[in-house]
Amino acid sequence: MPDSNSNSQLSGVPDPTYGYSFEQLLEVPTPARPEGFTELWEQWYNEALWVNPVPRLRDTGKHIKDWRVYDLSFQSTNEFRIEGWALVPRLGNIKRGFVVGHGYGGRSGPDEHLPFEDSVLLFPCARGISRSATKRMSSNPVWHVLHNIQDRDRYVFRGCVEDVWLSVSSLIQLFPEVAGRIGYLGISFGGGIGTIALASDKRVSKGHVNVPSFGNQLLRLTLPSFGSAGSVQVFAKKHPGVAERTLPWFDAANSALDITIPMHCACALSDPMVAPPGQYSIYNSLPGEKELFVLKAGHSEYEGQEQQETELLQELDEFFATL
Repeated sequence: MPDSNSNSQLSGVPDPTYGYSFEQLLEVPTPARPEGFTELWEQWYNEALWVNPVPRLRDTGKHIKDWRVYDLSFQSTNEFRIEGWALVPRLGNIKRGFVVGHGYGGRSGPDEHLPFEDSVLLFPCARGISRSATKRMSSNPVWHVLHNIQDRDRYVFRGCVEDVWLSVSSLIQLFPEVAGRIGYLGISFGGGIGTIALASDKRVSKGHVNVPSFGNQLLRLTLPSFGSAGSVQVFAKKHPGVAERTLPWFDAANSALDITIPMHCACALSDPMVAPPGQYSIYNSLPGEKELFVLKAGHSEYEGQEQQETELLQELDEFFATL
């Protein structure tokens, strides 16, 4: 699963629904936003776009369906080199472009199941993770999530959001014909980081997030979880007030209020790693056109999962058809 690392310091998650019914999940509110939230993120966005990513593609000689597989690299903020993959149609015109975010487990290659074969797809690895691993931080989610959490301006999530923005810049530099027809897809970690990124980046026209993380951050601290969320909970107990000062600035539900593009969300009723109330807080906070796909569970296997995954892909094909 996308966020497969568990935290052995937690005793477990006895009820991954956290006692919320579907009706109650649809009532989870947006948390209070820090004063100046939108303005700060706009400032960070404008600063990040001064960076010329100088993207590069290297042909691997491999094919997936009707795509040719390329290695991707580009420059992000703070002198981080971001690497990943790109899928480029072998034949025909390129009609659309996508940036695809990954879960906190990282990725070992491009996704092969997506239906957008008339599109170029970029699969960047966020700083510190998978192909973008670095000695400057741990790639383990339970430590990565804590990197510079004591400092709002230097917290790792700011950089990860900037990596998404500069992925979009790279896509447009490499394939200028997709400008105005760009979509974003992100799961778990990539869903939360992507939500924050989309609040400021108007170059993306439609977005999809699957079991998105980092929604309603202070509520998440009270809902015992595995993985990166559990790591933050343990940290918060040992260092009261530190995470609580930083996390509201990196709350995907707070960012969702500023998203104006059509959004498609897949949110789970049960999830031991990304508590459903946080997921639905993101969906509930979206003010504009939005669609909801209800997953029976997230970050776990369940009966009927394959059928739901097929149905979700069909919905995404339809949702992005007008991109």
